[in-house]
Amino acid sequence: MSLRLGDTAPNFKAKTTIGEIDFYDYLGDSWGVLFSHPADFTPVCTTELGKTALLNGEFAKRNVKVLALSVDPLDKHMSWIGDINETQHCDVTFPIIADEDKTVANLYGMIHPNASETFTVRSLFIIGPDKKVKLTITYPASTGRNFNEVLRVIDSLQLTAKYSVATPADWKDGEDVIVTAAVPTAEIPERFPKGHKIIKPYLRTTPQPNK
Repeated sequence: MSLRLGDTAPNFKAKTTIGEIDFYDYLGDSWGVLFSHPADFTPVCTTELGKTALLNGEFAKRNVKVLALSVDPLDKHMSWIGDINETQHCDVTFPIIADEDKTVANLYGMIHPNASETFTVRSLFIIGPDKKVKLTITYPASTGRNFNEVLRVIDSLQLTAKYSVATPADWKDGEDVIVTAAVPTAEIPERFPKGHKIIKPYLRTTPQPNK
């Protein structure tokens, strides 16, 4: 199964390091980040989960709940958390899903047979409060993800969900944004009272409206 943007994220029940969860119930009205890693007790994965734990406050500020997943068993996850906390100087409190039967991995298309027939690749899904897939990123096993980029795109997704704006290349929270084509130029002053610039008729910018 290949999930596309706008698809409904499949619900599931799973055993995790914080107990059994129903995915939808766990998310509630929050945004969600669901990401897979190839295997426990591996170096890149250890740094990724550690980085996620260190950014826990940043995810919480954005009303985002994070879940990790691998096809390793629960007892292995529990043991590995000790190594992550020790080596990455963090405290892993988010759930790690034990997907031994690959149910969730198959629901979300996390196993790419031409890369590995048994292990998940580094898939990441951002899911909105409406349970729709808002963003997907896939990395190979050899390349660790940039979780500051994950926070950046969450900022963009949350902003553009509320306002008729888009974010330009390399945009960071607090910088100017682009007024979408759906807003006539004549309506910009009323819709975006902080001011605007017309660079081209199709390229209009305004200060970030929620700052």
